Amino acid sequence: MNRPALHATDSAAPSASSAGSSWRRFIACGVVVLAAFLSVGVSSSQEPKPKTPGNDWIQLFNEKDLTGWSNVGAESWSVEGDGILHGKGLTKAYGYLQTDKNYKDFQLSLRFKCVGDGNSGVFFHTGFKGVDATQGFQFEIDCTMMHHTAGVYAEDGRGWVVWPSPENEGVVRKGEWNDYLVEVVGNRYRSRLNGVQMVDFTDPKPGAPDGTIALQLHAGGAGNMQFKDIWIRDLSKR
Repeated sequence: MNRPALHATDSAAPSASSAGSSWRRFIACGVVVLAAFLSVGVSSSQEPKPKTPGNDWIQLFNEKDLTGWSNVGAESWSVEGDGILHGKGLTKAYGYLQTDKNYKDFQLSLRFKCVGDGNSGVFFHTGFKGVDATQGFQFEIDCTMMHHTAGVYAEDGRGWVVWPSPENEGVVRKGEWNDYLVEVVGNRYRSRLNGVQMVDFTDPKPGAPDGTIALQLHAGGAGNMQFKDIWIRDLSKR
């Protein structure tokens, strides 16, 4: 018996042409979705991430000139080869190099070398009248044994407020580069010298909460100090 021929409309299976068309539409949709996803991913990765306060170290001394700093007194401050800031006493008076900007809470990292026998320091929360510091404190720098490098000296008439432990007096290295990290947060002062924690002091009688940072050449005319790699991390919340 002859069987009737099947027509295309009688078949449940799709034709090759319709199946191919559906597959092409599926691929096209997938490509569009993938492209949109990649576009969002790229744009998100290219957007700068918000910087949190105190997250960045900034070069405080540009190693070329004294931009951002000002001389207090008549002593010599110059920039030498290899990015070295050199302070030399010319008179027997005090001399300072202070920042043009005030700082409240901060971490300061620098390297110093005692070329001569003079005394120096890193002043903070400082204000001057002539060459006299009228407020603030200093983290001491003096490469002579038992002269309390990394201790804190107050300019409010109290004098020394904290010394390093006696066993750490020999951490400073005369005639060599010393790594110095100091931190001021509110009335808490901390210092680290050549990788050694020197002081961690909370001041019961804090003075001015703000002021400049300054490098010192002590009176007497023997000041001969070198500094380099001066960086700051501003932690202030004003």
